[in-house]
Parts: sequence; C-alpha cells; structure tokens
Amino acid sequence: MSEISLRNKIALGLIPHVGDINARKLVSHFGSVEAIFSESYRSLVRIPGIGEVTARFITDRTYLDRADKEAEYVARHNIKTFFYLDDDYPFRLKQCDDSPVVFFFKGNCDLNSRKILSVVGTRNATQRGREICENIIAELAESYPGLIIVSGLAYGIDITAHKAALRSGLLSIGVLAHGFSTTYPAVHRSTAEALTEQGGLLTDFCSDMLPEKNNFLKRNRIIAGLSDATIVVESGIKGGALITAGMAGSYNRDVFAVPGKPGEQWSEGCNALIKYNKAALIETGSDIEYHLNWQPVKKQKETQKTIFPEMDRQEREIYQYIVTEGEKSIDELFRWSGLPISKMSSLLLQMEFKGFLKCFPGNIYKIC
Repeated sequence: MSEISLRNKIALGLIPHVGDINARKLVSHFGSVEAIFSESYRSLVRIPGIGEVTARFITDRTYLDRADKEAEYVARHNIKTFFYLDDDYPFRLKQCDDSPVVFFFKGNCDLNSRKILSVVGTRNATQRGREICENIIAELAESYPGLIIVSGLAYGIDITAHKAALRSGLLSIGVLAHGFSTTYPAVHRSTAEALTEQGGLLTDFCSDMLPEKNNFLKRNRIIAGLSDATIVVESGIKGGALITAGMAGSYNRDVFAVPGKPGEQWSEGCNALIKYNKAALIETGSDIEYHLNWQPVKKQKETQKTIFPEMDRQEREIYQYIVTEGEKSIDELFRWSGLPISKMSSLLLQMEFKGFLKCFPGNIYKIC
C-alpha cells in the first residue's frame, strides 16, 4: 500500500459527520478513495445523504495532516491497516453495514480464522461468572485449538476471557475503545502485551484517541461483527454486554447467554436475553458446540507428560510471600517488592498462566 493511498484511507475514516456507511457511499460514487479528495463542494453536496455540513468538512481537508501522522505512526510501530475493500479485510465484518471503513491491528493471528467467538459480560463479575467463563473457554480449547476468543480488555468478564484463552493456549483479540498509544485500564497492560504475542489488539481509533465514553459503544460493533457468535456470561439488565448481544443479533449471528438465579443483579441481563428468545441458554462449552454444529478436532495421544513449569527467583519469592502472609492485592505486592508496577503485573500474569496463582475480584491474588 503506497503512503498516499494509506493516508487517504485513514483520512476517509477521520472526516467528521461522514461515518462508515456514508464513507462507503462516497467511494462507490466517485470510484476510489483518492477521487473523493479532489472533488469540489458543489459536486459533493449533490450526493444523497451527504449534505452541506459534511461536504464542507470533506473539502476542508485539514484532517489530512492528522492522517499523515497516523500513517507514520502505524508504519513505525508495525501496525497493520485494514481497509474495507482490501482482500484480507475480515469477511465477517464485511457482512456488517456499519463495520469500520478502516481499522488498525497489531498481532499475529488470522482475522479470517475458521472459528472466532466473542465473550462479553459485566465489569462487576462474580466469582461464579469468572469460573463459568474460564471453564467454557478451557473446554472449547481442548477440542478447538485454533479457536480465537475476542473481547474488550475491560474489567470483569472481558479480562477473564482473555486470560483464560491465553492460559489455554488459544489466540485472543482485544478490541480497544481508544488508540494504540493508550492502554485502558492501565492495570491490564501486561495482558495487552501478551495478546500482541498470542492474538492481537484491534481498534478503529487513531493512536492518540483516549478512551471516551462513546468509544466503548462504538467498539462493541466490532466485537459482535468479528465473530461467529457472542457469549454473554454475566450482565445486569442494562449495559455494554447487552448492547453487544443486540448488535450480534442484528448481524444474524448466534447469541448465547449463561443463566443465573432469578433476582440476582448480574444475572438479570442474561436471563432476559433467554426469556425473550434473544439468546440460546448455554452452560458449558459442549452447549456452544451443539448450537454451532462444530466438529471437534481429534487430538493425537500425547507421548510425553507436560513438564510442570519451574519458577524463577522472583516468582519463588512472590509465591513464598503469599504462602506465608496469605492472599495479597497487587498494590500490597507492589509495595512489598519494590518492583515497578509493570514488572510486578507481568510476573503475576505469568504465574497465573503457569497455574501458581489465581486472580480474584479486586486484583487479589491467592495460591492455586
């Protein structure tokens, strides 16, 4: 992709008041992205759905400077740019009218993989919800080692799904509500870094965009559109998880929900989805397998037992400290160790993957 072509594609996604649907109309009308930026105001204002305000923004072209900077940023950081007319643009997203005209991806997985599932839920996940999420993903990983798990890197069910996928050896994609120069929440930085090595990070926001409220609703369409089905593990009667489920349904994708006890706050959303036939009831990975008619991959028998991973010096010290002192929060471990918070987060994440520790709500760590 030439620098000029890349700049124009990024710029198309930056024009105020255009949006993904009108951007497609513009390309269709003029025949190419490049042609849009050479058209006059008079020509643009005649296009149905564009109008005077949008035509004025397009002819202003001040956003081209920002597109130049973004093109430099993605090239410098080895970030791939996907445009909706590209051959390798995810075919599932292509089926969605409001999918991003352009988005950015950093990672090492195939966005057109045969099996992709989105897992969403409340930020206030209960221990039951976390365990169900972990068990479903671990069960699916046994039969479908090529499965990709998608979520939003948020607190609660999102981060549980990402960690469970990484722990099970699956690829996982975090869809961001901000640009690549930010990690939100910051405490999930080590997981985000792990995803770029075992999956990826995806966003349709430029690198300098901060995590504003409306961005989270916008990114949900990618979570829903990128996958074959969306699983809601826990949700209140309102919230982003239900919005994502609604979007998945509008894209004619399967929606699954884990039921909970009637009257419980973080089960009300899932129960409502099931009650009004907006989601199929699931409790295990095999339920998903049944509804999607998936055929498990036959595994060859292992000829050698997996060697239990050994701890390095710092991991042993952390492990012994928690054994002696009892459960500890990440803040307590940070103060005790004197290590940088980024280093402590990375060590704790690795110890989770190795099965030595388990993270509970409030970032409390206990011995497994």
